[in-house]
Amino acid sequence: MAKLVILTQGLTGRAHELSVDRTTIGRVEDNMFQIAEPSVSSHHCEVVLRGNEVLIRDLNSTNGTFINNEKIGEGILKPGQTLRLGNVELKLDTPAPAPAPAPAKRPVTVPSGVSRSELESGGRPPGFDTSKEFSKKRKGGYWFWIAFGIVILLIAGLLVIAYQAINAPHK
Repeated sequence: MAKLVILTQGLTGRAHELSVDRTTIGRVEDNMFQIAEPSVSSHHCEVVLRGNEVLIRDLNSTNGTFINNEKIGEGILKPGQTLRLGNVELKLDTPAPAPAPAPAKRPVTVPSGVSRSELESGGRPPGFDTSKEFSKKRKGGYWFWIAFGIVILLIAGLLVIAYQAINAPHK
C-alpha cells in the first residue's frame, strides 16, 4: 500500500498509509492526516487514489501545494517525487514490486581438500620450499640496534655531566 512519509526535520519519519480512496491533509484534527505545523493550512489538500495513480488536489491553501517544487492546483504524484505543503516536504513511498523468482540452482561441486593419506604422511607437497619465503630479515635490525646504542650512550653521558654539575663544590 502506498504511503506519504514526512521528510522535514522535526517531523521526520511520520507517515500516513493511503488506504482509502480520499485522504485529507491539514493542520486541524478533523483531517485524516494531521500535520500540526504553522505553514500547513487547516485543510491544505486532499489525496485521491485513482487506480495506480495518486492525485493531489490543493484545497485553496494559503502557502500552496507543490510537486517537485512546481505549484499545482491538481496533479499526479509519482513514487519518489516530493510533495510540499507550505514548509513541510513529504515523499510518496510505494511498496517494492515482488522480486522475480530465483532461477533453479544447479548443484555445486566442491573440490575435495586434503586426502587422509596426505594428512597422515604429514609432509608438504613437492616444490613447497619455505626456506626462502618465510626467512627472517636481518639487514635493518642491525642499524636499529646501533642507533639505539648510540642514543643510550648519549643519554648516559648527559646524566653523568648533570650529576657532576649538581655535586660539584660551589665557589
